[in-house]
Amino acid sequence: MQRAHAFLSPVRRRTVMASALALALSLAVLAEARAAGPAALPVTPAKSVAATPEAKSDAYVPDVGQEGKDVIWVPTPQTLVDKMLDMAAVTPQDRLMDLGSGDGRTVITAAQRGLTAKGIEYNPDLVTLSRSNAAQAGVASRATFEVADLFETDLSQADVITMFLLSTINEKLRPRLLQLEPGTRIVSNTFRMGDWEPDASETITEACQTYCNALLWIVPAKVDGQWDVAGQTLRLEQQYQRLTGKLGSSEISDARMDGRTISFTADGVRYTGEVNGTTISGSAAGKGEWQARRI
Repeated sequence: MQRAHAFLSPVRRRTVMASALALALSLAVLAEARAAGPAALPVTPAKSVAATPEAKSDAYVPDVGQEGKDVIWVPTPQTLVDKMLDMAAVTPQDRLMDLGSGDGRTVITAAQRGLTAKGIEYNPDLVTLSRSNAAQAGVASRATFEVADLFETDLSQADVITMFLLSTINEKLRPRLLQLEPGTRIVSNTFRMGDWEPDASETITEACQTYCNALLWIVPAKVDGQWDVAGQTLRLEQQYQRLTGKLGSSEISDARMDGRTISFTADGVRYTGEVNGTTISGSAAGKGEWQARRI
């Protein structure tokens, strides 16, 4: 993504830790950038937009660590942008939304892969810069940017959401993210989602020195409650993608959701199925097809 975010609200006691993390992030990245020199501070999307002799000397250039509404701006290395999109397994059929899109590199990279991508950014100067970068990269028709507050933005049209926010902000967004269509992929640089554990995590070392971990969540279908399975009751309790419960009198194990896909083991039989609202249909190893209906 384009920016590392730091919560900057010192007035409330609950944000003290976030503020401390923000300061540490800013100092760490600034120290590395200064040590590496100007080349370490890319402003245009890597591998996408090259500087032109005609560029105006007074063109807007964001400063690493500059303050925003709730966050500071720090660019994410292109290698991590690529890893985040790879982990989300994006396809040209996907619609991507980048929350806090900075100079636009995640949106532009997604558009270069054929996606329709949209950046949400509070700073109008960064939006103007992003639109210019998208035009230079030749993807302005697929890469768009909006001046908006990410907390007031409709997220429901996205198949993939990318972000680089502090954990406190991720947790504030979490209830809305969990209401998205099952199977929606969410990828965060480094910062977690509270007790919602990621489905996958990868760390890169190439051209990245700090904050180089990509975390993937897949929004799970809601299955908690009771289901009828051929006359037996399947009782499920759900904590994000993790499931516990019973099929009849037998405890289920190794149970989880992967978007709309449910899987669990009961009496030594492995069940997998696809959730479609109030029904589930799938196969049970060695027993053929199975179906469930919400009671």
